[in-house]
Amino acid sequence: MEFSDDMLVLNRGEQALHDVIVAFQANQRSGTASTLTKAQVQGSNRKPWAQKGLGRARAGYRRSPIWRGGGVAFGPHPRDYTIRIPRNVGRLAFRRALSEKVVSGALRLVDELVLAAPKTKALADLLKMLNLKGMVLIVLDKADRNVTLAARNMPEVDVALARELHSYQMVRYPVLLVTRLGMKVLEQRLKAAVRKA
Repeated sequence: MEFSDDMLVLNRGEQALHDVIVAFQANQRSGTASTLTKAQVQGSNRKPWAQKGLGRARAGYRRSPIWRGGGVAFGPHPRDYTIRIPRNVGRLAFRRALSEKVVSGALRLVDELVLAAPKTKALADLLKMLNLKGMVLIVLDKADRNVTLAARNMPEVDVALARELHSYQMVRYPVLLVTRLGMKVLEQRLKAAVRKA
């Protein structure tokens, strides 16, 4: 399949790709981790023992962070980890990620990927025939139930749609197995990114 060199970008976009991946991972965080401070922990305000005369360290209350069952000092509280990425940065990152896959030969192209039944063994045999080992991302032009169900039992294999393919997925998976129609969709996305750059 012919691919125009004008659409590829290898001399820039490394920082954009890094920023997009960091933002993607940050946006996956729920931010619901929560701890109680010494003001929020239930307990008495009474001094556990006298300030002086016992030889023990002075203590003001049992809710102190140094006590077992006390509050947490500087613990996590619910927060939003969302990072917003400008569209131009996202487009540049997509171009850079796809360009690296094309140039390095990590992008494998097949005419079509059709399974008669949603059988994991059938997909495993197909990948073995194509000499694909390890982590593989299958990129389709449209959803295929049989392929999706067959890949579900394979921890190192995932399925994505070309119109939804993310830069993070391209970096995470060493090999992309793309159908010809899926590649057409990626090519259109690449052309749109070039036009709007």
